[in-house]
Amino acid sequence: MMQRLREHIEEITPISDEEFEYIKTFFILKKVRKNQFLLHESDEVKYEFLALDGIYKVFYIDENGKEHILQFAKKNWWMTDYIGFFKQKNATMFVECLKDGEVVCLTLEGREKLASEFHKMEHFFRVKLTNGYIALQQRITILLSSTPQQRYEAFSKLYPDLILHIPKKYVAEYLGISRETLSRLYTNSNR
Repeated sequence: MMQRLREHIEEITPISDEEFEYIKTFFILKKVRKNQFLLHESDEVKYEFLALDGIYKVFYIDENGKEHILQFAKKNWWMTDYIGFFKQKNATMFVECLKDGEVVCLTLEGREKLASEFHKMEHFFRVKLTNGYIALQQRITILLSSTPQQRYEAFSKLYPDLILHIPKKYVAEYLGISRETLSRLYTNSNR
């Protein structure tokens, strides 16, 4: 499984066998089962997680008990409560496994050490963070300026594999629409 980590890093920057042998010592491999939580609200945020396989959701629950999904994650996607992780505060988010998988876990201290010791890893983390920021900005723009139909179409186009593997109620939460509206949109798009 650690070979997948190497392949993920090498999508951005090449590394030698010796470099990877050292780099992988900073990561912890963890098997995750469906419905298992990697992070609960109020937990200390010790890790950033890279999905090697499986499907995950990052969400919070508001003061009225309503769940809000910020992110789904699948193979090669990073996830955590980033405010808690980078500011070393307790979590306000949950990270839950929706489909059995494996993740590798990296501490902030490990991330910082790798970035300071290897320019290649600093570059890798910067590219991943930048891409995550771009995706978040695009998600916010879509939520603020599009109709439910446009949100559904954008999600279906961007993540055709996810829409098949995630319960419809979660897709509706992510899109900010009711389950009924999603069913109607789903039915209309499959005609």
